[in-house]
Formats: sequence, structure tokens, C-alpha cells
Amino acid sequence: MQNIRLIGSISLLAAALLSQSCSKSFLDRAPLSALDENALTTKKGVNTLLIGAYGALDGQDYKDGDMVNLSGGSGYAVSPDNWIYGSVCGGDAHKGSDPFDSPATMAIASFKGDASNSFFNDKWRVDYEGVTRCNTVLRILPAVKDMSEDEKTEVEAEARFLRAHYYSDLKKMFNMVPWIDEKQSDFKMPNDQDIWPDIQTDFKFAMDNLHETQEEAGRPNKWAAAAYLAKTLLYQHKFTDAKTLFDQIIAQGITSKGERYALVNKFEDNFDAATENNSESVFAIQYDANDGSGTTANANQGEMLNYPYNGPFSCCGFYQPSQDLVNSYITDAGGLPYLDAYNQHNANTETVDPRLDWTVGRQGIPYLDWGVHPGAAWARDPVDAGVYSAKKNVYWQATQDDYYDPRSWAPGNAINYNLIRYADVLLMAAECEAQLSNFAKAEEYVNMVRNRAAIPAGWVYKYKDNNKPMGGFSTTPAANYSVKPYPAGTFASKGQAYALKAVYFERKLELAMEGHRFFDLVRWGQADVAINAYFAFEGTITTDVRGAHFTKNVNEYFPIPQRQIDLSLKNGTATLKQNPGYH
Repeated sequence: MQNIRLIGSISLLAAALLSQSCSKSFLDRAPLSALDENALTTKKGVNTLLIGAYGALDGQDYKDGDMVNLSGGSGYAVSPDNWIYGSVCGGDAHKGSDPFDSPATMAIASFKGDASNSFFNDKWRVDYEGVTRCNTVLRILPAVKDMSEDEKTEVEAEARFLRAHYYSDLKKMFNMVPWIDEKQSDFKMPNDQDIWPDIQTDFKFAMDNLHETQEEAGRPNKWAAAAYLAKTLLYQHKFTDAKTLFDQIIAQGITSKGERYALVNKFEDNFDAATENNSESVFAIQYDANDGSGTTANANQGEMLNYPYNGPFSCCGFYQPSQDLVNSYITDAGGLPYLDAYNQHNANTETVDPRLDWTVGRQGIPYLDWGVHPGAAWARDPVDAGVYSAKKNVYWQATQDDYYDPRSWAPGNAINYNLIRYADVLLMAAECEAQLSNFAKAEEYVNMVRNRAAIPAGWVYKYKDNNKPMGGFSTTPAANYSVKPYPAGTFASKGQAYALKAVYFERKLELAMEGHRFFDLVRWGQADVAINAYFAFEGTITTDVRGAHFTKNVNEYFPIPQRQIDLSLKNGTATLKQNPGYH
């Protein structure tokens, strides 16, 4: 990994170090006993526990030859990229496959999922499993004798960074969740407080105490914590404070390897195992295939269903990009997106942003080096969910021996998932600048992202010979590409509403199929209008979302799992309260 070591076999190490079964609910779990803790109060012991806290990042395990999550449910229910909750619920994609495959996912996608849906319980349990592992590290750390204070501070900072990550995922999903730290032994805490301030405190400690560089890929550094802290402030609409941090990150931020943050020249290098942990990667979950463990537990199990159906892959036709998403990449005569009327245009006959063809597999375009995408032939039920295929999660045929693991019934791969990448940082910074009426700076950041997309070396090209895709690519672009920056002064001349709309739309284009869209729409206060418009449009094309509806002031958050409410009883009264609008 370019002179940096990788934290390896994370899931297996995590499983080995825990003395309590992960099959139990979070509220069922008891703290480690005093005897267990005494055995772990060494430098080696506490660092092994810390690796276990990292191990919960992917939420995955491997049991009886099948992919499962840390609570024993479906691996894809808790995928850390939130492809179900962030992208499918946000309109990037359909559930996919066929109407009868994974009804729990379809219920969530159409906002009909109730508190009994097992996926919500799985997601809750896995994130709190991560919290518990972090709390165990923090509780044991003070008693460790064979570590310097500087070493202890680094461990504490990493554990608090991870804990804040798990809690931020819970906060975005469920809103009102209980904050439980290493000082508490009573897990039956009420969910009656906003935990953003606690998350903010943890990320601030991490930023102030983490090293700027790390020897192992996958460990956060000071600037990763700063980016998470700035994002936390953004979610609370603290735009001035967030801007201050984004200014520092953009001016001074470096990767854990010591490189200045920068956009890579080729957009697709963010989704290729051969080019990961690059200058754009702020914090990424490290995946590995063929790692010698004998399992696929570290091979991105959360995305293992999301390959084209009937194609050269073994499974399964889920996660099909929407027509709405495809149309969003259509550009006008000036190379700019249609911010409002994009669904009145045709991606097959007009110019498109080249990021479309690194994000969506569509008919007539090379699908990496697997051949020309045939359209409906690679869809399990085109009437139900359309004709497109996910692409950012797919490995290259030429590198499959290194980055693909065929041992499961669904393929795993070694493509990292970037929880935050530098393009995301630039667009969050642009959002702050637009909110503060600093239109020139907002435009500058958006144009940095658009200018990268405009580099021809990063476009998709036709094959030299369509019958031999492994023979390489020609010099002919695969589609009529056109993407250009906003002309200088556009944001200022058109005002704040336009500037924000442009920033928001750029996030849709740049970060599509990466699990952000739903959570963005919610924090912008646009979810009800945008998602219901999506259902109305997409329902004219596919059958899966017909009749779906987003209810304002209810569906911005998912229901607290009923199982967790039942487990929270104290003296016959539940300490956990259900979110408004759910039963």
C-alpha cells in the first residue's frame, strides 16, 4: 500500500477478541468482567481491542459459509456505504433484482418500513456494537501500565473518533438515540437528548490529539477528524464554525501518508482497488480480497448483491440506478447541468457529464473491461426496476485475481469505501460559503470538482474491438461528453438560492451511489418535495415505486426498532421512545 501498511483481517480479529457473543442485542450485552479486563490491560491487549473497534466499521462477519452482519442478519442490511438508506431512499437507485427479492428492502425504499423491519434492528445493533467496542477500549485504557501517556492519548483519540463515527451514523438514521459512553454500565438509557454535541466533542478531541500521519492505512489522522468535525457542524447548520475548519483542511490538510489533499485526475481512481488510499481519500474503510483468512468477511460484503444480473458476475441484480439519476448528468450547450428540467431531456441524444458513465452501467457503453453493457439483458426485471447497473462498486476484469474473492455465493472485492473523500470536503465547504453569501469561493470549490470531471484522460472510451474488451480502449469517447465550470460570477449574479441549488446538484452528480443523497436531502429540508417528485417521475417508468410516498415530519428519520424499545423496559416502562409518526 505504497509504503503504508494495511490493517488486515479486521473482522476476524474483532471476533476473536470479544468474550460476549455479537449475536446478542446491544441492550442484552454485559460489560466485560473484571477478570477479562485485567487480562487486557496491557499495550497489546488494548490495541487488540482497538482493532476490534475498527473491525465493526464494515459491520460484517462470516458464519457457516455465508455473509452475515455482526448481529447475525443480512450483510447488506448494514452496509457502511448505506446504499439502501442513503442512495435507494434518496432516489439514486432502485432496490433492484425482482419485486419479490428482499421485501424488507423494498418496504424501506418506499417508506413503508415500520419498527418491526429487521433491517432497522440490524443497523441499530451493529452501530452500537461499534460503540461498545470503543467504550471497552476507553474504559480499560487508564489501567494500562506499559504505555506512555502519548501512546494512550493516541489510542483514546482513535477510539473516540470511531465512536463518534458510529454515533453519527445512528444520528442520521434514527435522530433520537441514547448516548452511552465508557463511564456508564446501564445500557437502558433514554433517547431524549440531541447527541450532536457529544459527537462534536469526540471528533474535536480526535482532531486535537491524532497524529497527522499514520503507519497503517485505515487509521484516521488529525485531518480526517477535522473533516468529520466540520461535517458534524454542517449537519447542525453551524456554517461559520464549519467554514473555519474547512478553510484549514483545504489550506493545510494532508492524508495519513503525508500527501496534500487533492482531487485525483481520474474520477474513477476513487473506485478502483489498484488506486485507492490516494490523495483524495480522507477516511476509508479498508477492504481486502483473498486475504488468507479463508473467508470473504473483509471483502465488502455489504455490496455483494449489487452486480448486474445475467452478466459475467454470480449475483444478484440489486441497486439499479434510476432514470432520474441518469438524466441528472445531461448538460446544456454550455456544459452545465439542467438544475430543474433535467427529466425533460434525453441522455441518449444530448451531451452528458462523463461522470455518468463511471457511475451507471448503461446500454452501449463499456462496463469497465467486461464488455459493452447490453442494457435490459443485464437486469433481472427491467419493468420493475429499470435497465441500469451500479458501477462504482465493481472491480475490473483485468485485476480480478488480485481484487476479487469468489468463495462466497456472491462475489466480494477489495474496493475501499471512502466515508469521506476530498471532493466531498470541497462541496461541503462550498455549501458553507454559499450559506454565508461568499459566492465566489463557493463557485471556486464547485468548479474544482467540475474541472476534474472535464479532464479527457478521465473519460470513458470505446473499446478498440468490442468483441475483445480486454484488448484495451480506443481514443474515441464512449458518449458525447461535455462538462464545463460555471462562468466566473454566475453564483454572485444569480444569488444565494441559485448558488445553493448548484452546490446541492453538484453533490448529487459527484457523490451519486455513495450513500449520501437521502441524508443530504433531509438536512437541506428538501426530502419531501424531492423524493415525492422522484416517485412521481420514476413511477411512470418502473413499477417498484408506484404508490410510494414520503411523509413530511415522519420519514426524515427511520423508526426506532421495536425490538430495542422492548428491551429497554425499566420497571415495566420503556426508556426508548418511538420517533414521531411511527407505531
